Formats: sequence, structure tokens, C-alpha cells
Amino acid sequence: MTATRGRALSAVLLDLGADPHRPEWEDEVPERLLRFLSSLPPTVRAGLCAVDVALDGFSVATTGRRARRLPPHARARLLGRLLRLPGARPLLDNVKIPLLLAAGASRHGSRPPRVPVRADPWLDMVPSSDWPDSARADAVVIGSGAGGAVAALTLAASGRSVVVLEEGRHFSTRELASRPPLDRFADAYRDGGATLAWGVPPVLLPLGRAVGGTTLVNSGTCFRTPEDVLRRWRHTHGVELADPTAFGRHLNHVENLLGVGVPDPSVLGRNGGLALLGADRLGWSAAALRRNAPGCGGCCECVAGCPSGAKQAVHLSVLPAACAAGARIVTRARATRVVSEHRAGTRRATAVEAVRPDGTTFTLRTDLVVSAAGALHTPALLRRSGLAGHPRLGRNLAIHPAVSVAGRFAEPVTGAGAGPNVLQSVGVDEWHGDGILIEATAAPPGMTSFVLPGFGGELKRELNEAGHLGLLGAMVSDRSSGRVRGARRPVASYALHPEDGHRLLQSIAHMGRVLFAAGAREVLTGLPAHPAATTPAGLDDIVRRTGPRSLHLSAFHPTGTAALGADDQRFPVRPDGRLRGADGVLVADACLLPSSPGVNPQVTIMALSHAVTEGAVRRYGG
Repeated sequence: MTATRGRALSAVLLDLGADPHRPEWEDEVPERLLRFLSSLPPTVRAGLCAVDVALDGFSVATTGRRARRLPPHARARLLGRLLRLPGARPLLDNVKIPLLLAAGASRHGSRPPRVPVRADPWLDMVPSSDWPDSARADAVVIGSGAGGAVAALTLAASGRSVVVLEEGRHFSTRELASRPPLDRFADAYRDGGATLAWGVPPVLLPLGRAVGGTTLVNSGTCFRTPEDVLRRWRHTHGVELADPTAFGRHLNHVENLLGVGVPDPSVLGRNGGLALLGADRLGWSAAALRRNAPGCGGCCECVAGCPSGAKQAVHLSVLPAACAAGARIVTRARATRVVSEHRAGTRRATAVEAVRPDGTTFTLRTDLVVSAAGALHTPALLRRSGLAGHPRLGRNLAIHPAVSVAGRFAEPVTGAGAGPNVLQSVGVDEWHGDGILIEATAAPPGMTSFVLPGFGGELKRELNEAGHLGLLGAMVSDRSSGRVRGARRPVASYALHPEDGHRLLQSIAHMGRVLFAAGAREVLTGLPAHPAATTPAGLDDIVRRTGPRSLHLSAFHPTGTAALGADDQRFPVRPDGRLRGADGVLVADACLLPSSPGVNPQVTIMALSHAVTEGAVRRYGG
């Protein structure tokens, strides 16, 4: 993008830079876009640069002038010509997503650094550059997210020497407080948040990469595993540890570690208040969501790392306890393979090899390896290690596909003058029995996952009025219809099941009803062909005329790719968390979930990790 530096995208898609009396933030957008693109995978970055250059070339070819030099009326004509080209509209709908992030961040500018609620607790961390080439530990945990942190604590508390390998780096609360949300977002997510599950439609699947894993950048919403899900896992899949009564002990343990509770009503914000109001007027069940954020001030920046330290992600809660018990964390260390050898007719783990950023390697000898690299990266690690003999490894991927809608209100809902807003504040569970969970989800300024409609001047107006939008998101408890392939770099694919597509469309109608009941003048659907409705009946008609392939999907909860269960033909992992076909390898992350939990899964993942690692402690002594 060096030739045009993002100016063509900014000029054509968002009509920036034409007004001689424009605000300063408009001139900052191209540079901010370039910085954000530098965090994306090379192929994505190259594609966006190509579109930027092509836009400028199209402008020169049809008008004789570069796009940024065109007056507003000429830009509008150029945009009209572009949108008439076959395939141009869906392409530009995707291209405008990073542009909106950059524009939103520029428009809202910097804010004063926040004061942390409390000082960060101590962590025993060593950068991989300072770690020896050879060492030994009783247990090596690969990944420091929800599952890995609990595994490390449980094993260290049993008296074992534990080393945690984390590919990402550590983000202190002080650092998060000093940086704009978009910059933190680009750093704390793998590939700048641009991970995709390929399919029709494709699904955006952001993954955290940092000490604390995705808990650093999730919403902080904490659901207990529904009892009907636990009963299904126990009776259908043979997972005895999912007995609802017994599993309740593990859930209680996790909630105590995280400080889970209902947030103060004063920080739920107007977005959450509108969800409660609309649900109440409809007679639908709704309530504030339980979260792991005592003392939250409602800054609404959870997805870029909490800048106050109120959200108790595992790097502020579980990992400090693990380190106090003796665990050590090696940062910027990518586990490349689990080393194993044949002993007495079976394969036995003996070490983990890892690579530093400079390409040098080191080895940790051990008798117990805990894979907690996540639902995409644990299967890839096991393939690299020659431990992927089970035919179902990498299959069974569920993701909780999600859609969002926005209601336009007369008064501000978010932003300046609207007061505090919790990022995910209220749950509407009226349709949860049908597999649909609605959550009121605000966003950091300029960082909504909802794709605003239109292009050019229309899109710019929507951006300027985004503070008047109330946002709802809905996820569905999906069929496990995805798959993770690859060893060096995992590739996820996802075939949306027709019934799940139908439920996602129905959820758009349900969310629209909540927003209209709360007083919205208009509902933005997120559907490019039918972007807005002004009545519930009009929205129902749009839903009836729309197919699942038109949905703009995102997902944040990949699970199930090394599921545990009793049937050795169906499940790569035994019911106690041990990998089939190898001794000394335990799986303790989102891979374990046999099916979609239907709720935000952090607490479930952590409780499963506690159950299987506690079992390992009993089994191996200690």
C-alpha cells in the first residue's frame, strides 16, 4: 500500500479528505490503517493493498485523477461505477471493515491514561531468549489461556515443577492503560484478529495470543455450564466427570478464582438498559450477565485488554496463584512438537521442543505434557508431533456463529455523554431453549463488530452517528460442522448447517423486536441487500427473503476439535482428558468440549481443565 498509503480506500469508501474544513481525524485515518494492516497476515495485507492500488488506478483510468483528488460529487460517481461491477459490493463490504476500525479509532482519538484498579500481581516470567537450551520439569503446559492457566495451578499446587510455554508476550495493565484500543487489539490478537474459518459464508474467528490467552481480550462474561449440556455429555458421550452435581464443584472453584459476580447496575450502561427495557416490554426473560470484573468502571474496552485491571483474566488471577505455587512462564516460546518414544508397546511423551522468535530452539524434558493451545492449535501441535493418529482429531469444530444488529435511537447510547457501558452487559435468554442466546454487546469507541451499512458519504454519516446505535448480538448453539486441518499453520473450515443458518436469521428478527420495543426508530440488519427496517413486520419480511449465505458472521468460541468421550472410535481423548494413542499427554483446553455448550465457554473450559488435571494428579500421585 506504499503507493497510495490507504488514501484511495479512505477517499472512495468513506469519503474522507475532500472537505477543506474537515476535522483533523480524517487525515489520520490512512496512517492508522497502515499501522493496523501491519499486524495482519501477509496474504490479507497484500489483498487490501491491491484493492487500494486498484481503486486509485480505476479512478485515474475513468476520471484522469487520483481518488483522493476528486471532489465529493466525482467520488460519488466513481463509487457508483464500482458498485455496478460484478462482485464488487461483497468485496468492498469486507474491505471496509479494517477501514472502519481505523476511522473509528481516529475519530474518537486518544483518551487520558486510566488508573489501574489495583497493581498487577507478580508472575514468574522468563522471555524465551533468556531460557536455557535444555531444561527439565515435572509437567510442561503448552498455552497460558483459560485451560492452561488452571492446569498449571492444579499441577503446581500438587508440588510438581511446572513450566508454561506461551507463544505470545505479556501485557501489563499499565501498558494497556497507556495505549489506544485499536493498537492493543492489533498486538494482542493472533494475526491482528483476522483469523478466519473458511466457508460460505466465511466466519471471522479472532484468537488472543498473549500471556492469559484469549481471556486477556474476551468480554469477561461468565456462564456456568447449563445442566442439560452436562447431562448430554455424560449420558450421550460417556463423560462421567460431567455429572452435574460433581461438576458443580469444579465450576465453583473456577468462579472463586475469577471473582465472578453480577456487575453494579450503574455500569451496565444505556446499551444494556435498552436491552432490559425492550425485553421487559415484550415479556421476555432477560438479566444482567455475570462477569469476572469486580470494580469494573464500564470503559467498554474488554476486547482490547482491560486498561484498569478490573477484569480478572487468568494472567491477573489464576496464573499468579500458579506462580506462587512454583510454576514458571516462558514467553515468546512456540511449542513446535511433543517428543515421544515407544516404550512397552505404547508411545510415551518425553519432552517438548520449542522455538524462540530468532529461530533458535530449546527442549524441555518432562513426563507429562498438557496441551492447552486452543481448538485450532492443539490439533496442529499434535500433528507436528506424530500424535494425530485418531481420525477425528481436528474434526467436530463448533464455534457459536454470531450475528449482530443495531437499533437507531434518538438519544446517545454509547460514546461521549452516554456514561459508562459494560461491553457485554445483558443476556436475553427467552430463546435459549431454541439454541439462541442474545447479548447486549457494546464496543470500544469505533471498534464495533457490527458492519455499518453503505459506502462513501452514506457510510461516513453512519460512522458519525454511531453513538446513537444500540447493539445486540446473538450466537447459536451450533452443530459441530467445522474442521481444523494443517500442521505448521492450522486452517479452519466451517460449513454452516442449514438449521443453524435458519436460527441465525430468526435471531435477527428476535433482536430487532427487542430494539423496536425499546424505542428504536430503525433497525440496521447487518444484511447488505436489506440494510434497514423501520417496523417489526418489515424486518420479518427481510428475514424471510434472506438466505444464510448473505449473513455477516463472526465467532469467538472455537471448541471440540480433540473432544473427550467414551467411544474410542469417535473421540480422540479419553473421558479423563488423556490423549488416545499416547501416554503422558493430557488435553486441557476448549478442544475437549464434546459439543457446543450454548453459552460463553470460559468457565466451562476452566472447569474441565481443573477436572482432568486434578484427575491426573490423583492418577500419577501427589
